Formats: sequence, C-alpha cells, structure tokens
Amino acid sequence: MRKRPEFESERERVQAGEIRFAIVGCGHIAGKHLEAIQQAEGAALAALCDPNLTRVSALAERWSVPAYAGMAEMLDREPDIDAVCICTPSGLHAELAIAAARAGKHLVIEKPLALCAEEAESIGEAAAAAGVKATVVHPNRYRPAIRHLKEALDRKMFGKLSHVNATVRWNRSQAYYDQAAWRGTVAMDGGVLMNQGIHSLDLLLWLFGPVAEVRSWVDTRIRNMEAEDTAIAALKFANGTLGVVEACTTVYEHNLEESLAVFGENGYVLIGGRTANWIKAWNCVKMPDEEIGRIMAEVEADPYGVPGHERIIADMVEAIRTGREPAVTLEEGARAVRLAWDIVRNGR
Repeated sequence: MRKRPEFESERERVQAGEIRFAIVGCGHIAGKHLEAIQQAEGAALAALCDPNLTRVSALAERWSVPAYAGMAEMLDREPDIDAVCICTPSGLHAELAIAAARAGKHLVIEKPLALCAEEAESIGEAAAAAGVKATVVHPNRYRPAIRHLKEALDRKMFGKLSHVNATVRWNRSQAYYDQAAWRGTVAMDGGVLMNQGIHSLDLLLWLFGPVAEVRSWVDTRIRNMEAEDTAIAALKFANGTLGVVEACTTVYEHNLEESLAVFGENGYVLIGGRTANWIKAWNCVKMPDEEIGRIMAEVEADPYGVPGHERIIADMVEAIRTGREPAVTLEEGARAVRLAWDIVRNGR
C-alpha cells in the first residue's frame, strides 16, 4: 500500500486530499472498493468491518488495517475515518448509511441505494441533516462507449428519438441464490431489477430523463427465489421517447448479453456484448465518418477504461476536498430505485 503522509491538522489533511475510507461489508463487491481506494489519488484505507470475523480479519491483515465486527465500534474507535463505503446486502444499506451519516461520515453506497423509495429518501434526509457528501455506485456511467453516447446525445446528434431499448440477459444459477439465505429475497436483496438491472435503469434515466409511464410484467419463472427473475417493461419518458426494458437471470447457462440501443431521426447506436462495453453499431448522419470511426476505434482499443469504482472513489475524494456535490447524487440513485419499484409493482 502507499505510505500514508503525515499532516499537522485535520483541515490540512482534507484539503490535501488525504481522505480515509472504511468499508462496511467484506463480501465480493468489497474487492472492487479495496482496489479503487488503492488506486485513487488521495484515498486511503482506514478500516474494515464485517460480522464475519474470519473474513474481515483475513482482509484486514492483507491490507494492514484494523478489523471490526460492528460499524458503531469501528466509528467510535477510528475517529479519523472520513467516508464509509456501504457494501452490505442491499436490505441493510439504509440502516447503516443513516447511522454513518449521523456520525458525520461521508457515504459511498453500493447499488441499489436502497430497496424502496422510502428508505432511499430517509438516507437523503440523514445525509442532508448531517451535511455529509453521499454518492451511489453506478459505475456503468464511466464506460467509454457510454460516455461517447452521452456526449453525442447532449449534442443532439441523433435528433428526435423514437425509442430506446435496454437488455440484461444474464445467468445467475440456483447455486448463486442458494449460497446465502438473503439472496433473492425482497427484504434484503431484491430481484433482477434491483440487483442486476438497476445499472441499466440508471443509464436510461441519466441519458434520457425521467419516466412518465410504466407498463410491465414481472415473474419468478425459473429460479427458486422470492423476488422476480424475469422482467419486461414498456416505458414512456417525460420527453415522449418510448423505451423497452428486458432483464432476466434465467439465461442458460452463461451471461448472454447486456445492451443499450438508441434510435433517432438521424441515426442509431447499439452498445452491447456480454456487458455493454462495445459499440456494435453507430450510424449518425449528423456526425462525420471520421468522428464515428475515431469513437469506435477508441472503444475497441479500450472498452473498459478506468474502472468505474475507481472513478467514483476519486470523485468522492474531490467532492469532499472541494465541497462540491458528487457526480452521482443520492437523488439519482433514488430515481433508479423508484423506477425499479414501479416496474415491479406494476408488473405484479
């Protein structure tokens, strides 16, 4: 790990960008946060927390930081923690985020922000009352293909849009859901929309604006789980654009594709692959062929770019240091939760 510099005062440390992060929840996704904190300039790992002492102790030894079983004890004994990454099962996000905010800690909350709109709003209220910065982990916004699409849409290159389509055709086996009792439950995990499809819902809202109408069908078709494993939705955005969402974890026997398609009066774009990182088609009469060729060549050469988690941690460091809001706001995270919930409620 990088050697932590010394500062004479807390204010000097924060202004210099040395922001100390703790991770709560040391399951699979915590690994992305650990790597992001290691790589992001100005970020440092201060502590780890997980009720599974065997797991957290092993990680803490590897990363040379203290380990704790409970967040309250960690925050009490490690007062120099600036920000907390909430990486627990989704049903625990609200309780832990609110407690961390009340302790004066900035928040990096894994997707989804919460499992219902009310909990998402409660997190926002707690963060605002405490005056802390808070962001939600929606890393797909930082994929190079998506960034190029966002720029072209902002420039109105495709003109009036007719419709958009987002698909998540993935596999999560029964063994995946059986590995922990909370997986696939409504109260702690959610189904394909809250867990896997939430990234696509966030992109739709970020790229095309709020949704005015929802028509949907959701069901638990194949997996033995409480929440949905399959969802189909028709959307009408506030600007009139139509949309289709298809998400499932039932594809046999591996992930097939994740895609985002956009159709407008001046052209179309298809971003796809097993994960939506590659430009499969880009046709736009308003853009020179040379520009389209450059975009496609750049994405082909580096479809992943800087990892999204690293970009989010770096953005939080800068937000804390300068006082600005994070790039992905709590309200944006809450909008994705509300859309997922609307699709499920309408479909049931």
